[in-house]
Amino acid sequence: MQATAYTYDPDSRSGQVLLDDGTPVPFDAAAFDAGGLLLLRPGQRVRIEVEGPKDAPRITLVTLQTL
Repeated sequence: MQATAYTYDPDSRSGQVLLDDGTPVPFDAAAFDAGGLLLLRPGQRVRIEVEGPKDAPRITLVTLQTL
């Protein structure tokens, strides 16, 4: 699934992404670390993997979207 980076805190390595429908979804340090990223800037397109129900998804991986 694709999303757009919305917020990112380098100290906690957590933040939020915006789904394409505008829904903000938080991610934690474990999801950020799973993607192998060092930094994330708001506005970057990312690929995410989620688990759980649609009304309360939990992001398990955040990585950059590449074409």
